[in-house]
Amino acid sequence: MAIHEECGVFGIYDPMGDCARTAYYGLYALQHRGQEACGIATINDRELSFHKDLGLVGEVFDEKTLDELGGTMAVGHVRYSTTGGVRRENAQPLTLKYVKGTLAVAHNGNLVNTAQLRTAFEYRGAIFQTTTDSELIAYAIAQERLRCASAEEAVCQAVKGLRGAYSLIVMSARKLIAARDPWGFRPLCMGRRGEAVIFASESCALAAVGAEFEREIDPGEIVVVEQGEVRSIRENCAAATSHMCIFEYIYFARPDSVICGQSVHEARRNAGRALAREFPVEADVVIGVPDSGLDAAMGYAEESGIPYGVGLVKNRYIGRTFITPGQRSRETAVRLKLGALASCVAGKRVVMIDDSIVRGTTSRQIVGLLREAGAVQVHMRSSAPPFIAPCYFGTDIPDRENLIACRHTVEEIRALIGADSLGFLSLEALHRIAPDASCGFCDGCFTGSYPIQIGQEE
Repeated sequence: MAIHEECGVFGIYDPMGDCARTAYYGLYALQHRGQEACGIATINDRELSFHKDLGLVGEVFDEKTLDELGGTMAVGHVRYSTTGGVRRENAQPLTLKYVKGTLAVAHNGNLVNTAQLRTAFEYRGAIFQTTTDSELIAYAIAQERLRCASAEEAVCQAVKGLRGAYSLIVMSARKLIAARDPWGFRPLCMGRRGEAVIFASESCALAAVGAEFEREIDPGEIVVVEQGEVRSIRENCAAATSHMCIFEYIYFARPDSVICGQSVHEARRNAGRALAREFPVEADVVIGVPDSGLDAAMGYAEESGIPYGVGLVKNRYIGRTFITPGQRSRETAVRLKLGALASCVAGKRVVMIDDSIVRGTTSRQIVGLLREAGAVQVHMRSSAPPFIAPCYFGTDIPDRENLIACRHTVEEIRALIGADSLGFLSLEALHRIAPDASCGFCDGCFTGSYPIQIGQEE
């Protein structure tokens, strides 16, 4: 697969201090959500400090930097660009110093009314330092704060003008504020560790810092932490029906995370089981494409009775293939990233499970690797339906002309990738992979139907 990642956010209030270090560990646990840039902003005695740059968490921060940041509050962010390019100034958290004090904002998601907001701000004299929609959110909050009595009231007013996906963590000099869009496109959860209150994109980040998961932030909810006191503002909670991005379960989230009450690992196994029922085949071994295809492969093996095997080995020192710009570089990265295990696949009929097929080039290469290793048949199964439409809410899916399913039939795709058979998870089965989830889903990239009406300008 070769689609772009979204982002990960982390926030902490801890009167014991050293919040930067906790944020560092939390971002490490969220590194899979963004590998382009990262940053941490902290508050020490109401003074804002920050450090951010292009690169991985372990590359951008060292002991000295973390010691200097300290903090009784911190906001962190890992980024992969959806809106805006690969530029240092686009790294988050975004920080502002203005007449009312300081502000740091970390944003996961994508707005659909970016052009209208930017034009409106420019006509009011705004000068932008980045090319991201996240800066628009920061400006909107700062502008509302000039008229509002509190930071949380400013956030509450600002988000009313936002259309699209946003899971936000906002830090002022005295408060840590978490907010989620009314549609609940992107996950955001809350946990505690002693007196500390922590927010994160995924529950795996809470576990990484020794915090206990408490609950999800509800769609439309704003949660305020001030001197350890936690309060909720819910006036926007009934504004829309929840539509969590279904791709969180298929690909984005770590398998050890729980989102909307549903184990990601179990959701992927359920997808594999459904694939085995919908597309059975006689074979000798079932393998998964690391990492997000592994759980689905286990489910396929369990349901079909075909033995599960480790047929592809991942080079752990190489990130996800879409990080490499340009198709030729991406294809080279596939061989650097994956190796076929001949002892598992040689002379065998192989069922290969991957999370999705976007352009088809990566799938073609992996099928080729398995054949070179001696597989006599390769039957490919995708634990997602065919992509037929772009995403406007934070998943950087290519335009329709670059989506293989928009240009070819399933049989044509099978021939292009060189597989002996091909099956995509059905839309009906897709909505059954997370039976324990307490939210609805957005499946716009598979249907072309979105929870928010997308205008021509947007």
